[in-house]
Amino acid sequence: MADMEFISQMRVKTQKSLLKKANVIGVGIGFKETEGKMTTDLSLKVLVVEKLPISALAAQDLVPKELNGVKTDVTYVGRIHALQSPTARHRPAFPGISIGHYAITAGTFGVVVRDRQTNERLILSNNHVLANGNNASPGDSIIQPGAADGGRTPRDRIADLSRFVKIQFKGDGGGNGGSSCPFARFTASFLNVIASLFRSKSRMTVVQADGLNLVDAAVAKPISEDIITEEILKIGQVSGSAEAKIGMKVRKSGRTTGYTEGEITVLDTTIEVGYGGQVAMFEHQILASGMSEPGDSGSLIVDQQNHAVGLLFAGSANVTVLNPIAAVLTALNITL
Repeated sequence: MADMEFISQMRVKTQKSLLKKANVIGVGIGFKETEGKMTTDLSLKVLVVEKLPISALAAQDLVPKELNGVKTDVTYVGRIHALQSPTARHRPAFPGISIGHYAITAGTFGVVVRDRQTNERLILSNNHVLANGNNASPGDSIIQPGAADGGRTPRDRIADLSRFVKIQFKGDGGGNGGSSCPFARFTASFLNVIASLFRSKSRMTVVQADGLNLVDAAVAKPISEDIITEEILKIGQVSGSAEAKIGMKVRKSGRTTGYTEGEITVLDTTIEVGYGGQVAMFEHQILASGMSEPGDSGSLIVDQQNHAVGLLFAGSANVTVLNPIAAVLTALNITL
């Protein structure tokens, strides 16, 4: 059996060629694992992002079982990220960290999106994170980190509230005078074009009718292009969107619980959601397993291929509730 010193020498000699192989991100020394059990044999550990079957790899990317008499052990470690705190102040700011309207505690920076009309980059999160649960006005300061994490205005201002979809609470009669009909959506889009031509910060959104809500969502405009970046903490770049399916494996990066994984459990859900002393009814929602806590609101839920699936906005110890991403993009007239 090779000793530590000899294997260390082999690591130095072979790591350059090993690191050129697809999927390999590291090389080290450790006990070899066989059929799920740790042995006492030292081996050259070849660390990979994903453990793939031999049939899925090109010949040049296969790791030899031995190198000069030293056994190798292909070990799954996943993608490695620097351990950044989701509640700290970050410049540039990026999705997955603490953010919020200056008057709330804190939520999560969900993802960078683009306005369909102007193509400008915007920050997506929840209404109750960026618009203080309907109690904000376009142009209000958005700070990073949120106030609960030490953020203060104007020092920590990174964006201004652009627009939001108003949440209808029980007891307000559904009576915002709104409609979700095609004519109302067309009128809103037309008036938003006019507003953009005159450089107005205000944007019109269609109110969700009949006391039922589809989304808890808002967008904010960064104060400068270089103050935000697009990769989600511990997840990376979003690659389009996907429709949720029961049993789909999903993940998110949020301000409170960081990176977590879960599974879609229920679709097309009508559910009552509490907001402090108020209650709102949502329909066509997606339920996932418990993978969040307060402060994770606004996190983007993605599948294993980094397709956006939904916008996290509520939950309990047992479930996580998310708006379907297609509904969010339509309601706010944005794209990924």
